[in-house]
Amino acid sequence: MAAQFGRRLRKGAATTAVAAAAVAALSASQAPGVTADDQNRPATTGAETAPDATAEDGGGATGNSPYYTDLPPLNTPSPLPTADGTPASPGEAEAGIPATVLDAYKKAAAELRSAKPGCNLPWQLLAAIGKVESGQARGGRVNADGTTTSPILGPQLDGNGFALIRDTDDGAYDGNSTYDQAVGPMQFIPSTWAWAGRDGNGDGTEDPNNIYDAALSAGHYLCRYGWDLSTQADLNSAILSYNNSQDYLNTVLSWLEYYRKGIREIPDGTGTVPDEDNRSNGGNRANPKPSPPASNTPPSKPSTPGKPGGGSQSPKPPVSSPPSTPKPPTPPSGTPQTPTDTVDHLEDAGTAKLTAIAGDAFTRKISTRAETKAGAAVAKVRIRFTVIGDTDTTFTSGERVATVVTNSTGVAVAPALKAGEKTGDFTVRATVVGRMVSGLDYKATVTERVAAALTRTSTTALTCKAGEEFAEQVEVKATYQGEAADKVAVTATLIKSVLDPSENDKGPYFKDADGKPIRTLKSLETDENGLLKLPKLYADDTTGTFLLRIEAAGGATLTVPLTVEAAETSSPPSPSASPTASSPSQ
Repeated sequence: MAAQFGRRLRKGAATTAVAAAAVAALSASQAPGVTADDQNRPATTGAETAPDATAEDGGGATGNSPYYTDLPPLNTPSPLPTADGTPASPGEAEAGIPATVLDAYKKAAAELRSAKPGCNLPWQLLAAIGKVESGQARGGRVNADGTTTSPILGPQLDGNGFALIRDTDDGAYDGNSTYDQAVGPMQFIPSTWAWAGRDGNGDGTEDPNNIYDAALSAGHYLCRYGWDLSTQADLNSAILSYNNSQDYLNTVLSWLEYYRKGIREIPDGTGTVPDEDNRSNGGNRANPKPSPPASNTPPSKPSTPGKPGGGSQSPKPPVSSPPSTPKPPTPPSGTPQTPTDTVDHLEDAGTAKLTAIAGDAFTRKISTRAETKAGAAVAKVRIRFTVIGDTDTTFTSGERVATVVTNSTGVAVAPALKAGEKTGDFTVRATVVGRMVSGLDYKATVTERVAAALTRTSTTALTCKAGEEFAEQVEVKATYQGEAADKVAVTATLIKSVLDPSENDKGPYFKDADGKPIRTLKSLETDENGLLKLPKLYADDTTGTFLLRIEAAGGATLTVPLTVEAAETSSPPSPSASPTASSPSQ
């Protein structure tokens, strides 16, 4: 981050004050000075582990290098993309994420969903860290493969105002063979990159200056130790492990919440980043507060405006006795309590059993009520609902996270869930945004697609001669509640009898890929119209009536009779057709 950057994203004391209040709300109930090690880090189980930090290194991925302290704009950006090649307006540039950088974040999060589904890493967290660390790769100054157009380097970590980290890479990444410097859009120090680096763009190299590599590496770094980032405690631990500063945590959380509300994609290279002056001093010295006055004497009050007509208004003498009516106690100084500050716990608000067939929408929605310790409802509180587990189920928006504000009765109703194709159980967790209270888990189940009935699409009797093939293929339609049942699993078996559904070893048969007889077909599936046409059937030399049983997931069954008739035999030649013979003598 050595290069000089553009204007500040935030201007004006009033705007900054409001944003600071927003951060305070987000970080309510978080004790100052909490570090990743304070969170009772769980034992690792199959996850990569980082080498222990030494006394010299600053800890974390960045070595506690400086970071940008700009806060998000007050208004949520419009999600509509800016036309390619059109420079973004200042407001759009502030809110926007350059296209390649955004793509890298989303691809990294998608890979982590597969590699470590229990981590529940949102791409918006990578975007928040990328914003704070490098201003989204200096406003998206990257080439086509995601590599920054020039290296992004932090100051050398020589202990002079920053952590002391002597050279660990012989200058391979940072060009400094004396001290380490944080490198790339996610600002990894070389000693961390040595074990955390990943190849995110598939070019065979692990380059901290490539946004795809850096984003994937940051994702794996945040997902180590078995952390579940859908829980506030683990989320805090992961962020603090990246840069051990409470102010850093608050700043990242503010951007995370902002990006969850919506983003604007902008062309590469058109974004703005914070001014160099708007950086922390590194570590816990971020956002230093003004020093108190040297004297303990409170500053004098400004003189009282004069009365009309001349003279000044003298202060009233103090009252020696209390007034007859006691005054209510004065509330403590500081930020007034927000509704979020009063939430003590979450309660289920009558959510019914959550089940759906694969591909269908859940008919029930999750309802959660925010309450005080006394059980009173708390309105105007943001509740975050997160889909957790090895599932492709999402909310109808296509996202795994949705945030809803509680109504006047303290209830937040989550958007409807849309079941994916993966069956099984998963969890939806409700948490309070900006408040560390226990989340509320809802169990949900996706069942396989089923059919209630199977019918043939033709009424033609199925017959053939022994040793020949049936002229017509069997086609069936699956339905459920009167509608076509698509993608339903089906099995077809030639059985011995109605009372003995085991596979027959004689009579009609299908052919496998090698042309050999096969009498059971599995892994069949109806199409989008609920239809399934079976392969051709053939008859061996056994005659009689045989049964084809077709079974669909959900229990629907259809038995189809097949008749095999004896093959026609050639008629014996008639006497007239025989050669003429001489008549015997009489």
